[in-house]
Amino acid sequence: VSGDTIENKDVEFVERKGIGHPDSLIDGIVDRVSVELSKEYMKEAGIILHHNVDKGLIIGGSSNVTFGHGEITKKIEVIVTGRATEYFNGKRINVNDIAKETAAKYLKEHTRFLDVENEVAIDSKIVRGSVDLTGLFMRGNGMPLANDTSFGVGFAPFSETERLVLETEKYLNSKDYKQKMPAVGEDIKVMGLRYKNKISLTVAIAFIAEKVSNLDEYLKYKDEVSRDIIQFAKKITDKEVSVRINTGDSPERKEVYITKSGLSCESGDDGQVGRGNRVNGLITPFRHMSLEAAAGKNPVNHVGKIYNIMATEIAKDIVKNYPQVRECNVAILSEIGRRIDEPSHTSISVIVENKSEFENIKSKVHYIADSWLERIGEVTSDISLGKYNVF
Repeated sequence: VSGDTIENKDVEFVERKGIGHPDSLIDGIVDRVSVELSKEYMKEAGIILHHNVDKGLIIGGSSNVTFGHGEITKKIEVIVTGRATEYFNGKRINVNDIAKETAAKYLKEHTRFLDVENEVAIDSKIVRGSVDLTGLFMRGNGMPLANDTSFGVGFAPFSETERLVLETEKYLNSKDYKQKMPAVGEDIKVMGLRYKNKISLTVAIAFIAEKVSNLDEYLKYKDEVSRDIIQFAKKITDKEVSVRINTGDSPERKEVYITKSGLSCESGDDGQVGRGNRVNGLITPFRHMSLEAAAGKNPVNHVGKIYNIMATEIAKDIVKNYPQVRECNVAILSEIGRRIDEPSHTSISVIVENKSEFENIKSKVHYIADSWLERIGEVTSDISLGKYNVF
C-alpha cells in the first residue's frame, strides 16, 4: 500500500504501563498462572489441558505515607478467576492452590518493598470450563481447533517514539537503575507524545517513601531521574526530548507521589486483566490494535492469544528480511472450530517506496506468513513455557 509511515506523520501517542502498574501486575500474574497450570498438566496428563485464566482483578488497598516511612493499612486484594480442568483420569489437580501460590511468587519476584504475606490477600475462584469449549479443546487430530472467532494484529517496525517509551520504562525498572536510584518504585507509566520532531515524555513514578527523607530530596531525585532519561534517550533518538515526572505533584502543599511499596495499588488504584499493554508491550492508538486480553489465555487453541503473537512475529520477520518494507501490518482472523494453522483469513499490508518493489517481494511475504503458520506448534509450545511476553 502507499501512504505515510507512522514516522512521517505529525503526531504520535504511545503509552507503556510498567511492570508495577496494577494492570500489568495482574496481566503478569494470570499469564504466569497459565504457564504453571500448563506445566502441571504436562506432568500429570502428558498434555496441556483446557484452561483460560484471563480474568483477574487487583483491588487497591489503603496506606499512610510520610517522608521516610510508609505503612499499608488495608491489604491489597488479588483475585484470579477463569476456567480450568480440575480432574484428569479421576485425579484432582488443585488449580486454585496453584493460582494462589503462583500469584504470591510473581509479586515477590517483581516488587522490592511489598510484604506479600502481610500486605496482600490473594484469592482464586477458577472453576470448570463449559462442555462445548472443553470438548473442542480435545479435538483436532493433532492440530488444535480454534476456540473462538477472533482476530490478532501486529505491526513492525517500532517507531523511535515507540522504542523510546518501551525502553525508558525498562531502563527505569532495570536492576542496574534500581541500584543507582533505589527510591524509584516499580509502578512506572510512560506516556510519549511526538509532535513533528519533538518528543515529550510524561512519566509517573511511585517513589519509595522509606528512601526519601524530605521534600527537597524528593525534588532532587525527580530532577536526577529526568536528566537520566534525557541522557538515555540519546541512545535511541536524535529528536529533541523533554521529560516531566509526576505532574500531579503539588510541592507547596507537600502533596507528592510517594508510596510504601513502590506501587500505586497500595492506595486505591485497581488493576484488571486486558486494560494495559498489548502483546508488543505498548498501547499505540495510532496503530492497528486488538482489544483482546491475551494474558492468561491457554497457549494451545486460544487464538486471541496465539494470533496476536503470531501477527506481531510475522510483521517483524517481514521487516527484518526485506529492508525495503518501511512498515508492515498483519491481521489474522480465526473461525471457531477451524484448525489454528488454517486461519479464516490473513491480511498483510506493507508500505514500500514504489509498487515495483512490492511486486518483487509479494510472494516472499506470503511465504513468511505461511512458514509461521506451519510452525504454529512451536510457537504455542514456546507460549506455554512463558517465552513470549504478552504485555
